[in-house]
Amino acid sequence: MTVIIASLFLPYTVNFHVGRARNRTTQDTAQKANAVTETAPPVPNVTASLFEKSNPQVQPGLTPGATTDHERIFTGSAPRSELDQPGFPFPSAEDAVNQLLTESEGHSPAWGATTSLNQPKPQMTVSMSPSILKHEDPVPPPKDASPAKTPDKEIVAPYLGIKKPDPLSRKVSFSRAEWSIETAEQGNGGLRNAVRSSKDAGYLEDMVWVGTMGMPTDALAQQTRMEIAERLEDEYDSLTVFVNDGDFDGHYTHFCKTILWPVFHYQIPDNPKSKAYEDHSWIYYVKLNQAFAERIAKHWKRGDAIWVQDYHLLLVPAMLRKMLPDAQIGFFLHIAFPSSEVFKCLAPRKELLEGILGANLIGFQTSEYCRHFLQTCSRILCVEATPEGIQMEDRFINVGTFPIGIDPTSWDKRRKASDVERWVDTISERYMGKRLIVSRDKIDSVRGIRQKLLSYELFLNTYPDWADKVVLIQVATSTTEQPELEATISDIAMRINSTHSTLAHQPLVFLKQDLAFPQYLALITVADALMITSLREGMNLTSHEFVYCQDGSYGIKMYGSLILSEFTGSASVFGDHALLVNPWDYRQCAKAILTALTRDEKERKEVWEAMHRAVLQNSTGNWVKSFNETLTRVWNEQSSREIMAVPRLSVPRLVEQYRQSKRRVMIVDYEGTLASWGSPRSIILTTPQRAITTLTELTDDPNNTVYVMSSRMPEEMERLFRRVNNLGLIAENGCFVRDPQSDEWTHLADKAHVENWKVSVSHILAYFKERCDGSWIEERHCSLVFHYGSAEDRPSAGRLAAECADHINDSCASQGIHAIPIEGALVVETANTNKASAAELVWRWCLEKQGNEKGISKPDFLLIIGDNREDEPVFRWANKLQKAKGIDYAMTVTLGSRSTEAKATLTQGVTGVLSCLQQLAARSETTTLPVR
Repeated sequence: MTVIIASLFLPYTVNFHVGRARNRTTQDTAQKANAVTETAPPVPNVTASLFEKSNPQVQPGLTPGATTDHERIFTGSAPRSELDQPGFPFPSAEDAVNQLLTESEGHSPAWGATTSLNQPKPQMTVSMSPSILKHEDPVPPPKDASPAKTPDKEIVAPYLGIKKPDPLSRKVSFSRAEWSIETAEQGNGGLRNAVRSSKDAGYLEDMVWVGTMGMPTDALAQQTRMEIAERLEDEYDSLTVFVNDGDFDGHYTHFCKTILWPVFHYQIPDNPKSKAYEDHSWIYYVKLNQAFAERIAKHWKRGDAIWVQDYHLLLVPAMLRKMLPDAQIGFFLHIAFPSSEVFKCLAPRKELLEGILGANLIGFQTSEYCRHFLQTCSRILCVEATPEGIQMEDRFINVGTFPIGIDPTSWDKRRKASDVERWVDTISERYMGKRLIVSRDKIDSVRGIRQKLLSYELFLNTYPDWADKVVLIQVATSTTEQPELEATISDIAMRINSTHSTLAHQPLVFLKQDLAFPQYLALITVADALMITSLREGMNLTSHEFVYCQDGSYGIKMYGSLILSEFTGSASVFGDHALLVNPWDYRQCAKAILTALTRDEKERKEVWEAMHRAVLQNSTGNWVKSFNETLTRVWNEQSSREIMAVPRLSVPRLVEQYRQSKRRVMIVDYEGTLASWGSPRSIILTTPQRAITTLTELTDDPNNTVYVMSSRMPEEMERLFRRVNNLGLIAENGCFVRDPQSDEWTHLADKAHVENWKVSVSHILAYFKERCDGSWIEERHCSLVFHYGSAEDRPSAGRLAAECADHINDSCASQGIHAIPIEGALVVETANTNKASAAELVWRWCLEKQGNEKGISKPDFLLIIGDNREDEPVFRWANKLQKAKGIDYAMTVTLGSRSTEAKATLTQGVTGVLSCLQQLAARSETTTLPVR
């Protein structure tokens, strides 16, 4: 089985050697020799396109108002060539992607990182059209633009959608140039490390990447693209997805980063403010997702598993489901999933949810994100959300929590590098006698750098005795242009250093750069504390890396404290063992800093050991193994329920098993199975004569025990079947059971408990009834039903019912009840009592009779017939009973075409059920067996 992993960016990209003429016959030899790169002159960055990377020659920014001596020790980042020296733990080209810093923010490409790769510039980026109807029309430059005010035409033209007059310029230079495959510096580093470590451990023996190369491709000739794609597939197990530069930029820059990213991190985008922008960029989001789906479907073979990764590809699962109905598809979201109130602000909210629900398994970092997704599906799509997943009309989608982590094995190898020890000595010597607090973040609105610096400033002002004893080293990488945020951070940093610095001490070291791996590893090794104040983050792997490096390696201090935002996914992994803080509560953060610096060694060791265990339990290998095993299991379960996999009931074989059996138990649903659905408000309820006759014939056989189950109340069931002797009854979906030989009802639901929850739920239902004209509430003994099928505005009523179900399931979950949406109604009932619990009681009664009365054999034939989702629990119970060898023969039958756990289906509806039962009754007349 091949695992196809679809991620927006491949782990590899292409470096072009412009200036060396391309020789097709010797190209592969030159590439494998990994010739020295010749970097073309940089093209001015006139737009904030995702394709633009920073100039490696630019000097990294230093702390405003600070002395530069404190930063200079970190500016000597090792060049890329040094990573290939024998001393480095991963010298091979295959593992080169792991030579870079671990990308803790796996959801966002590291576009701010310096690079020596030479790649084409985008031929066109997306400009927002003033009209949704003209979203494909390019926006021309202003007519009154004078030459003095207009940038060079050759530079600006691609960004305005203007074709350059000379067709033989950059396109020819890159297409004729030599090229080599290099490791990409952008993408989901956490995912890549997980895949690599799992391959090493044998969890992923056969896998293929699917993604883009993360660079513009319009400037490349078709032949060049084909050659690159072939080499990536043959030598690097990577399938390349090619899309136009404009489509990619519209997808990533304009929809993913401007629309999805802020919303998923609880920041409603206000720029641009028009809905036209969202509709415009949505076109490109759909196009790129479709390109991925088509590329995967073309390569997929029966038995392959598909893993779709992250928010860039939310539509791919549903697209694949249409192309490959029986494919094994998993989806994992690496970032946070917001609450339903935030998510519903997205215009294409239904399309995004339906896209994700094309998967068999949907994974999230934490149970909180998982719960948010279930609530959102319930409210927006009006579907039943259970703790295990989403129940659709035709299928069930499992939802689970799979926190990703780091790879301890690779980190052990990395820490053995000699240059790491040198950096440990350098930093320890430079800050001897000081307490170090370390941070590493990207400069964006969700990382909380501003909140962190304000908290640190408050700490220094509140505890002046620490002002000359502690140093905060903030590593900040900039990926997008946010001048206002950067200016604010610079002002705070300048104020801190100007207030608390002395000739011999600088309390804040602010590095607007990323560090080489040896520097970073040394820094988190010698630090006394790591401070993370993200305002929202799916998972923060920097915290895992810090904990793992605090084991006392290199003979230095150990067991540093972790100050962690409660709004990160890692907070659920470490729990109270980390110093959890609210980034907006500056006093709490300041106190956490003091606690981290004043803890004694015993306490620090206890909490570190607990966090260290959490890191090992949530390693990358365990993440891949857990997700893979769960996907395989749920796919097998779901496939067995698919109507295509459920055979039609063989009535002759059923009759033969019936004839050979000695004692039989039959449980048949009423409405929709024995009789057509009637009106819930009917005063006089009747059962068709054919059903009465058939049941009477079955119950006349002393070897048969027959029960009819329904959602109706006990008194209604008695009235409906008063003419049938020796018939057992199950009322209100299992809350009441009556033995065939008794007139008394057994209550499976606790009366006091039911009365207690009814009081609170009735008020909730009454509130929604007032908001929905034409709706009404039905009160049963053990349940409440909110009927909205006759509402004047049916779509609005459905949304209200979904909101009501979500509200009840959230607020009343501790009371042991749940709300289940059905066609035109919402049923609120106890969660622990259903038709399966009633069937279990019936089976126990049958076994007791066998033990108490002579001549009665153990039941050896069980038949369950139902027609809707309320019957699935009893199907599941009967199937497990047979697997446990509790009975010789058990058959579960459903009606119609839907996803089910029943073993067989009848397509003739009520008529088919009665015909089948009549054949069994007729066989009873010719059977001579001892009476019970």
